[in-house]
Amino acid sequence: MINDLIYLDNIIQRALEEDIGTGDVTTDSIIDLHATGKAVLLAKENMILAGLPLFSMVFTLLDPELLFEYIYQDGATVRAGETICRISGRLAPILKAERTALNFVQRMSGIATLTNDYIERAGRGKVKILDTRKTVPGLRALDKYAVRMGGGFNHRIGLFDGILIKDNHIAAAGSITKAVALAKANSPHTLKVEVEVETLFGVQEALESGADIILLDNMTIDAMKQAVKVINGKALVEVSGGVTLGNIPEIAEIGVDFISVGALTHSAKAVDLSLEIVKQDKV
Repeated sequence: MINDLIYLDNIIQRALEEDIGTGDVTTDSIIDLHATGKAVLLAKENMILAGLPLFSMVFTLLDPELLFEYIYQDGATVRAGETICRISGRLAPILKAERTALNFVQRMSGIATLTNDYIERAGRGKVKILDTRKTVPGLRALDKYAVRMGGGFNHRIGLFDGILIKDNHIAAAGSITKAVALAKANSPHTLKVEVEVETLFGVQEALESGADIILLDNMTIDAMKQAVKVINGKALVEVSGGVTLGNIPEIAEIGVDFISVGALTHSAKAVDLSLEIVKQDKV
């Protein structure tokens, strides 16, 4: 899981404050403060699990004495109907944390599951499937962690850790050649320079300018094939834009190095999970 506990704690605290506010009037009115019991987290559909440590942290922030028994860990394939983990302890904090905890793990598992679907469709091991920066603001680390749990790889974490010259950079600089030259002259030598192109003319210019990675953006399959021939191993090749579960098998056969898919994080459907109280201890 993500190692920055302060970052995680802040996210969870804000989420709990948003949901509980001044108090859970339903739970507080009907559940004895000292009542204890057990609950189980159940998968309602097949999925790749992601976010279970965060799920647990939501509960323990409300009650550090809650106990967890894990049947599965992040990255595991879980089938519909299976129990993922068991929780035991005071019922009031379990009920108060339930929805917030589920929101996190359902979204993250949805991203992991969709990522795995893309990898399987592309032919596992043929090409690396990457995410993008199209993430929920403030939750990028969680989204990208979920991609890794699904078997995918992370593209840039942010604008600070990689050079990607896009169409607006090219327009502002005047040309691909000028943009690449400026990037190489004014950035650390350890950073690769990637250029986004939309035409075969752009491919040729990016190649001649010394780009390390060429991103083929929204090209047709035929244009991609021609671009790979032109590049001929002189730069790494990434494909992005218009990639779907339907066309990724064909794209993966072209011989590119990476396929980046914004849908992994901006269009993943939350998986169906439920938390169920299975036993209430006698008070």
